[in-house]
Amino acid sequence: MARPTAKRERRPPPPLDEAAMERLALRYVERFATTRGRLVDYLRRKIRERGWEGADADPAALAEKLADLGYIDDRAFGEARASAMARRGLGQRRVNGALRQAGIGEDDAEALASAIEDRAMAAALTFARKKRIGPYAVEAADRVLREKQIGAMIRGGHDFSLARRIAGMSPGEDPEILLQ
Repeated sequence: MARPTAKRERRPPPPLDEAAMERLALRYVERFATTRGRLVDYLRRKIRERGWEGADADPAALAEKLADLGYIDDRAFGEARASAMARRGLGQRRVNGALRQAGIGEDDAEALASAIEDRAMAAALTFARKKRIGPYAVEAADRVLREKQIGAMIRGGHDFSLARRIAGMSPGEDPEILLQ
């Protein structure tokens, strides 16, 4: 005998309160490396979706509390993200944009700036190697191709003058001369 195919409607989840918001926040930081800004955005979205029950909601205070307890470390998150992006060959502008988007504060961003700048040349050479630009190319690029390569490096977040120097190198030329 076949079962009736009547659709059951799902009940919406109950509105959030302080305890439920704290549980959501703990679950979020347990699952994801995050920043205060991202956690606040997540909690505000959940409040919009589910509603709020009780006194005024303060996701920023909860994020600050979790940071004080050591569950969130914006600077460590920023350092890890910047290192990973540099290993992928992305430049300083792209890294800084990603840190801003992740909600890294000005103080933490300034503390990370020198490390990001120190890795700029190595990141540019990694990008050039992956895209076969300049010394990593198979054959010398003509003017049009070189302009496209420079454009790719700029979109990758690298400085124009650095991109031009790398793209202008001959295939097989030692890229280490740029590091001196």
